[in-house]
Amino acid sequence: MKINIAIFFGGCSSEYDVSLESAAGVIRNLNREKYCLILVGITRQGDWYHYTGAVERIAADTWHLDSTHCAPAALSPSRSSHELLVYGADSLQRIPVDVAMPILHGRGGEDGTLQGLIELAGIPLAGCGTLSSALCMDKDRAHRLVSLSGIRTPKSLVLDAFMPGNPNLTAELSQTFAARVGYPLYVKPVKAGSSYGVTRVISSAQLESAIKLAFSYDDQVILEENIPGFEVGCAILGIHELFLGEVDEIELSGGFFDYTEKYTLKNSAIHVPARIPRDKAEEIRLTARKIYRVLGCSGFARVDLFLTPEGEIVFNEVNTIPGFTEHSRYPGMMRAAGLSFPEVLDRILEQCVETPTLNQET
Repeated sequence: MKINIAIFFGGCSSEYDVSLESAAGVIRNLNREKYCLILVGITRQGDWYHYTGAVERIAADTWHLDSTHCAPAALSPSRSSHELLVYGADSLQRIPVDVAMPILHGRGGEDGTLQGLIELAGIPLAGCGTLSSALCMDKDRAHRLVSLSGIRTPKSLVLDAFMPGNPNLTAELSQTFAARVGYPLYVKPVKAGSSYGVTRVISSAQLESAIKLAFSYDDQVILEENIPGFEVGCAILGIHELFLGEVDEIELSGGFFDYTEKYTLKNSAIHVPARIPRDKAEEIRLTARKIYRVLGCSGFARVDLFLTPEGEIVFNEVNTIPGFTEHSRYPGMMRAAGLSFPEVLDRILEQCVETPTLNQET
């Protein structure tokens, strides 16, 4: 009997387009002889639809225009039903759901909100749970926890859009921090992904506009010191026993790994395996594993770090729902470790089905 997999895509976040590409990659690589796919699209406005059309329309963002293959839908919160409710003009269809797999990036999908609904419904969740998703989305809190485990994190300053008192306090604090750590430095939304709202600031003249841009994506902004060296990553798969992919390396010809570079590689290259000694790669893998555990990750995630010229490993962030196209970093690291994209997805879903849902009444 086939396993019913509900795949969620889209979402009302700035990373909507990225989600569509990732979801299309997942759908194309799932074993249709083993899994029955239940596609749940969420529009930019936050409306839910059961989608039964072609995968090409998802990647092209025309899926929601296909009225013959879209019907309003909602996930039942009842723990005894495990169903997607699909609303017709004069009918209600109940589709059983065995596993839920969110392929959304950013707010409303990667930050624990959708995971909370899935866990409330008692449906097995493919991926990180509510708490770890929320923690990893929050750069400040993730850094604080990882730092307590003895792993270095960048020096940082958090600014709040609702800071009381002196209206010039934000400018004063940011200028003081910049004077302490020096330029360049990075200004980022605390809770956002795909480098949206991130600016590499090289002088004090840029600081105010960079902070303003970051605040347009979140009500908290983090300023971080620049870490010399380059970025490395480690893909991890597992709940109890972990499988780690090969470490990759991002080579930049200038600037930083922003949204354009992540999805076009115009002035950058990704090397898998990373061009570093094997013992250093193994140290990175062990550090990534520790971070995965510290932040309570489960199912799968990509841990991003910096490697300095002196060989020091510095934590950057964790992506609990990394890119899932055929050319994304996560599948690439797993491929280099011997797992094809379909095999990766199979393992993610198999471990999810085999592991009992937490807090499920028996």
